[in-house]
Order: sequence, then structure tokens, then C-alpha cells
Amino acid sequence: MSAQSPIGIFDSGLGGLSVLKAICELLPDESLIYVADNAHAPYGERSEEYVLRRVDKIGDFFHQAGVKAMVVACNTATSAAVHELRSRYTVPIVGMEPAIKPAGPLSKSGVIGVLATERTIKGEKLSRLIAQQAPHLEFILQPCPGWVQLVEQGDLHSESATELLARHLQPVLKAGADTLVLGCTHYPFLRQRISELAGPEVNIIDPNSAVARQLQRLLQQNNNLAATGEGAQRRYYQSGKPYEAQRLAELYGEPLSFSPLPKEYC
Repeated sequence: MSAQSPIGIFDSGLGGLSVLKAICELLPDESLIYVADNAHAPYGERSEEYVLRRVDKIGDFFHQAGVKAMVVACNTATSAAVHELRSRYTVPIVGMEPAIKPAGPLSKSGVIGVLATERTIKGEKLSRLIAQQAPHLEFILQPCPGWVQLVEQGDLHSESATELLARHLQPVLKAGADTLVLGCTHYPFLRQRISELAGPEVNIIDPNSAVARQLQRLLQQNNNLAATGEGAQRRYYQSGKPYEAQRLAELYGEPLSFSPLPKEYC
């Protein structure tokens, strides 16, 4: 594979587009392949074995496509399967993890809320991150069932969506959290509503920019950054029902065209 080979990025649905956007901003010359595994979303409500099988399939798809790096743009899939991917492929593989370390300096109350899927909240990786990076702080770990579906359905502003967001935010804010960590790549698309409900004094952070910088570092180490002026190509695939163009434009800021993922990888 060459420096002009694409980078593979995937999530269980549209959430990873928030990561892809950060990568596009930092590395505009890179060609990208994005897979929304929406037939199997949300990963956060699947068993670890199920997620492993899906990650293996998508890893095979990227391998056949000749990618030079992979980005697991999903906290659940990272926790369940990033080690498996790294054992199978020699290309750089970047995973996701909640932004625990940068949350500490932002918090004045010493209380930080982590908003994530049930599987991420229960995972050993999150507990290990907290113990290693911020053991002196208090963390409120809040599972947010239904938030992924809001993004997948494009339901960001309805009364029922607001009620669901408020239901999960209330105990975290009541506990004194002044900083919120978005522990799922779908959640940045809900950031505006979360901010409105939490108030301007509450910090909200996600790891997307850090992931883009880590990808850049790994490509630089391998002398594998794309040359400028070569014309980056972007391809998008989905494993389930096609996404509506209007919903994509509202989320991402521009229309995106998704093709069906080949059946052998669905």
C-alpha cells in the first residue's frame, strides 16, 4: 500500500462521522472509506462476542480495500475488539477512549460526568482509565440508553428527545458535575442540546480531535501521509437501510451518498 491508499473508519452507524469530520479537518489530503454498520447498531447494546464478529467482518473489508490505517470510531468496539484487530493486521489502528485525562483540568468542582453506552460504562477500560489518569476526582458514570437511536433517527430537537436527554443529565448535574465527557461518537451530534440543558457553565468534551492527531502521528512515523494536491477521495458504505440525504445533511453539514456494503461483509 502507498501513501495515497485510503484510511478505513467505521462505527455502528452515523456516530463515527463526528470522528471523520475531525480527521478531514486535520488531514484534508487523505482518502477515506467510512463504514456505518447500521444493520447491527447500536453496538453498545450487543454482546462482546457479537461486536467482535462485526469488527472482524469490517476489518476484512478494509483489508481487501487496501487501507493504510484503520480508525475504530466507536468506544464500544474499541473496548471489545481493538486488540483483536491489532493482532490480525499490521497497519496502524487507532481506537477511541473517553477523554478522562483532559477533563480533570477543566473541572472546578472535581466532579465529572461520563455519558456513554451501557457497555462502555461497564467496561474495564473506562475503570482503568479513571484509576490511571484521574484517581483523585469523582466520576459519575451515566449510561444513556436511547441516545444513539436519536442520532440514527435524526431526532435531535423533538420534545421526546429533550425529555430523554434531560432524564439522563439530571442525576449527573445534581451530583455537582461541571464537566461532561461524551463517551460515544454519536453524542457530539447532540452536543448543542446537551449544552442547552446543562447550562453554559458546564464544560463538554470529546476525544475526536485527539484521535485525529494520533492518526496523524502514526502516519508520520511510517512516512505514510498523503501527498498534497493528489485529490482525496471519500467513500461511504452502510450495512443496513439507506440513510436519508436530508438527515445526513442536518447531522454532518453537507449531503453524503452511502453505498451498500458488499453482502459478504454485512
